Amino acid sequence: MIPFQLGFDHPAYLWLLLGLPLLWWAGFRSLGALGRFRRILAISFRTIVWTGVVLALAGVQLIWVSDRVTVMYLLDQSESIPRIKRQVMLDYVIRNVRRHRDGQREDRAGIVVFGRDASIEVPPFDDDIPPLRRLESLRDRTDATNLESALNLAQASMSEDTSRRIVIVTDGNENIGQARKLARRAAESGIGIDVVPVRLDAKSEVLLEKIDLPENIRKGQPFEARVVISNYSDASATGPVEGRLRVKQNVGGEESLLLEQSISLDAGKNVFPLRHTIEQPAAYTYEAEFVPDTDEDDGIRQNNSATAYTYVRGKGRVLMIEDKTRLGDFDLLIETLRDNNIEVVAMPSDELFGSLAELQAYDAVILAGVPRVAGETSDMISSFTDEQIEMLVRNTQQLGAGLLMIGGPESFGAGGWTGTEIEKAMPVDFKIRNSKVQAVGALACIMHASEMAEGNYWQKKIAGAAVEQLGPADYAGVLHWSMNGDTWLWGGKNGLLEVGPNRKAMLAAIGRMTPGDMPQFDPAMKMAVAGLTRTPASIKHCIIISDGDPSDPSPATISSFKKNNVTISTVAVASHGLTESRRLQQIAQATGGKYYAVRDGRALPKIFQREARRVSRPLVYEPPGGAVPEIIFPHAMLDGVDRVLPNINGFVLTQTKDSPLAQVLIQSPKPDSPENATVLAVWTYGLGRTAVMTTDAGARWAADWTSWGGYEKFYSQLVRWLMRPTGDTGKFSIATQVRDGEVQVVVSALDQDDSFLNFLDINASALDPRLKPIALRMRQAAPGRYVGSFPADEAGSYFVNVTPGPGASPLTTGVTVPYSDEFRVRETNQALIESLASIKPRGGEAGQVAPPLEIQLSEALIDTNAFRGGLALARSFRDAWPWFVLASCGLFLGDVFVRRVAIPFDWVHRTIHRIRGKSTASESVATTRLDALRKSKDSLSDSLERRRTSVRFEPSAVDTTDNTSETTFADSATGPQSGKPNIEPQPDEGPSYTERLLEAKRRAKKKPGDT
Repeated sequence: MIPFQLGFDHPAYLWLLLGLPLLWWAGFRSLGALGRFRRILAISFRTIVWTGVVLALAGVQLIWVSDRVTVMYLLDQSESIPRIKRQVMLDYVIRNVRRHRDGQREDRAGIVVFGRDASIEVPPFDDDIPPLRRLESLRDRTDATNLESALNLAQASMSEDTSRRIVIVTDGNENIGQARKLARRAAESGIGIDVVPVRLDAKSEVLLEKIDLPENIRKGQPFEARVVISNYSDASATGPVEGRLRVKQNVGGEESLLLEQSISLDAGKNVFPLRHTIEQPAAYTYEAEFVPDTDEDDGIRQNNSATAYTYVRGKGRVLMIEDKTRLGDFDLLIETLRDNNIEVVAMPSDELFGSLAELQAYDAVILAGVPRVAGETSDMISSFTDEQIEMLVRNTQQLGAGLLMIGGPESFGAGGWTGTEIEKAMPVDFKIRNSKVQAVGALACIMHASEMAEGNYWQKKIAGAAVEQLGPADYAGVLHWSMNGDTWLWGGKNGLLEVGPNRKAMLAAIGRMTPGDMPQFDPAMKMAVAGLTRTPASIKHCIIISDGDPSDPSPATISSFKKNNVTISTVAVASHGLTESRRLQQIAQATGGKYYAVRDGRALPKIFQREARRVSRPLVYEPPGGAVPEIIFPHAMLDGVDRVLPNINGFVLTQTKDSPLAQVLIQSPKPDSPENATVLAVWTYGLGRTAVMTTDAGARWAADWTSWGGYEKFYSQLVRWLMRPTGDTGKFSIATQVRDGEVQVVVSALDQDDSFLNFLDINASALDPRLKPIALRMRQAAPGRYVGSFPADEAGSYFVNVTPGPGASPLTTGVTVPYSDEFRVRETNQALIESLASIKPRGGEAGQVAPPLEIQLSEALIDTNAFRGGLALARSFRDAWPWFVLASCGLFLGDVFVRRVAIPFDWVHRTIHRIRGKSTASESVATTRLDALRKSKDSLSDSLERRRTSVRFEPSAVDTTDNTSETTFADSATGPQSGKPNIEPQPDEGPSYTERLLEAKRRAKKKPGDT
């Protein structure tokens, strides 16, 4: 049997094969002189050449056909399926493959697991799936069912050189994607689909649908909230479900209980009203929870709670965040703002906000001289997390709130804010790029492998965090111990390099670092102090991280640190006892550094960020005698403010952003570089505004400002300019609702006469629970009604900001998705299961619905053969036309050879007879014939010689008679001549064969009428 077939890309060219009969007819006539055998051979060559060229034009392909089968098992690992059945799925796959896979045919099998996302657990390979205790992929994100992504991944992972089948083990309750559409596309590719249904237990289920709040809630006005709960049990058979309903209110991080009562749920929807009054403008979050009396009355607990969000707007409110170690430094500013009818809420840096919803109660946030990391010991260190920084930035960029940073000795770059999202949001950079400004520090880190869990991982993390905190002009170096002893991670013998041009290379080297178990401190500390001494920096600091095992450094080494004003901070991680901890503590105390003791690696980045601030101290600029700042830009915010400003004794150096949007309003005459002398700068960032005041509010550097008559006007106008607009929203209203996995936003617009406002240019933005922007486009759907929507496929709070038009106050709201749609279902989606299995693949048969998967595997399910036939045979294609063109060219040369070269083959017959020792009559005949031909040749040669001799004659007297020259020539040719020997005449043999041919040629050329 031929293992392949022929196919064609352009079969229409095959009609050219009808020209073969014409080729045969022309060749038979023109090649007649070749003889019968050569003519047939030449025509055969021409036939093959013509056929090869036509097949090449038609795009001939070789098609290999295979009956191998690849089966991919798609296992639904979403939360709607009980955990015990997820393990049964794995057992089913292992036993089904072992029983039905054809090893001789080299069938393949693989596993894809899916929830919200899909992942390949076992790639398809030609062997049985080994026993697995559990599935390693898809540990998280199982709060949804995305069957579409699983089908897409399975199709991409299967090779096309086999028949393909997908076996889906699921309850069919997809809530992300469209599996039917992708299944049809897979069927068009010849992929069959079988489905193993997972039957969900038919038990009672209680679902807390939502908390329904009115659209417009006014301060002091009572309103009614409604809690909607659905009971899916059969009340006629089991009776009502008993339990307790709790409703809580959360505002500003403070939680209060509004309602707790026993309730009875009938079958279907149950609505419970709640009367309530809001006394203060703020952002409010309500949470309702139902707790059944018995576990049998409720199958899924994740859907027993729901939340709602509302925001009641009042007069302007500002959140001021202060350093917990310097509380009271900004009391004067707080009183000033309150005197100007701006409500201020003070928040210490160790009691920060926890969600974006809390920030919605404020129209501006002030970071009042606060560092990113504060505290002196590992237990007391507090810091802004990356998530909290992201909240502050998104609150401004997407939701329109203002953001102000006020200076101090631990603010801006000196406070560890370098490289954060806050820096991107400000009109200045916190890193100094001007070489004229000597704001240079140097940091050396000594890394010692520790026995703490994931110790090396955390050392890489904290070393990278320290390098990120440093400015471009600062110097950094890392010492670690290897088999070659203590070595610098970069920089050669010097060890410390400038961070600016080398930051990326430094971070890459830290990622490859593998610290060893350092035997002694002294060599590494000597290298560190030598490198720091050679570095041109004003502040020099060293950090040692170790478990304390290395031996003590020598007193001379400690003295060299103190002599060169290099401080050392030590971090004890998983130290083995009092001796090791004391050794590190003594090193820190002897050099004026800090000592930290930690046992959890998660505390290390905070410590290193705190210590990296020591190197940033040169950013604090305190010129002798102070400086009198000047207003250099006439901004509207400074209207009415005295142009003569009081003296300031210092500020934090920054770098003005290279952007036309950044406006420097107040500048110091010192230092000489204006780009680093900014005192006040502002700009618009997204939907909000940000500003920096690099000096403080009067506690240290701006003490002269506290007695200045323009102090109150300056700061009140600055804060009001930053604040989110709080004017009357007119007759605009905003409402949201969650439906079919989307948040629908509806804005109603009326003018003062209650007429519809049409054709408004409404700008809107939204943030998902991870604070990522979501596209939101509002379109007019009816007179005065504007509608938009965005997907809500994650549980959490979504925030929406809508600006009805230029100059209009924004409409801000939020909507909370308490849980995924995964927890709303309670029974198997049999309709989807049957529709997927009924799709007929191209060239094959429709799939089948296998027996359901139960807690105990059934033999009927295992006997379902996923490797059966009924699928289109796999075909693999390979272009063959280049080979046909090459073969045709070679055979064309054979055609030319046959027509031009005659090869006698009678020698074969003679050779055979000679080998047998026989003489043949044909040989005698051939010999006789050759002799006769030779004799004829000799006779012809003699005749020609005689003729040449006969034409030689002697001249004679010319007869004057009237005879013609022909007669004289004839006589002289035939008669004897005087004086010459007499030659015997030869008999006339007639003209030769050659003469006859020449005569015939002359007659043929003779024109008619010629004589």
